[in-house]
Amino acid sequence: MYTVKGIAILDNDGNRLFAKYYDADGLSTFKEQKNFEKKLFSKTSRANSEIIIIDGFTCLYKSNIDLFFYVLGNVNENELLLSNVLNCVYESICLILHKNVEKRNLIDNLDAIMLVIDEIVDKGIILEADPEAIAHKVSIRSEDIPIGEQSVSQVLQTAKEQLKWSLLK
Repeated sequence: MYTVKGIAILDNDGNRLFAKYYDADGLSTFKEQKNFEKKLFSKTSRANSEIIIIDGFTCLYKSNIDLFFYVLGNVNENELLLSNVLNCVYESICLILHKNVEKRNLIDNLDAIMLVIDEIVDKGIILEADPEAIAHKVSIRSEDIPIGEQSVSQVLQTAKEQLKWSLLK
């Protein structure tokens, strides 16, 4: 079975914005994860490749303006499969954030980003690899939440959109 050992998003200073590890040996504690992320960032921030093998993991990564996206797999895992997962994560996030993929916007929409990751991978098993389908599922979930259960930012965003549409009519 094809599996992913982890997905991480780091900023351009190597600080964690999001990370989820699935059955990753040696990365069970927060301290081990932070040390691994520091080592991973130091190796990838100045490299020109898209793939690296580090500490027994095959790591594929993609950098954006101020973000680094990582997908981790076993050393023996198929790199094309991991690349497909990485591209799906990145493209889904692009669709959710309306092509404005930068640190501030990602933090503001972290709840949707977590849903994206959960739709793609569950307990390390790859479920979906179509970015449009994932973005559609995540957008439906955020629209269907009753107003009493929405966060303040979700309520404000909904109000802004309704105001914008009422002014455009």
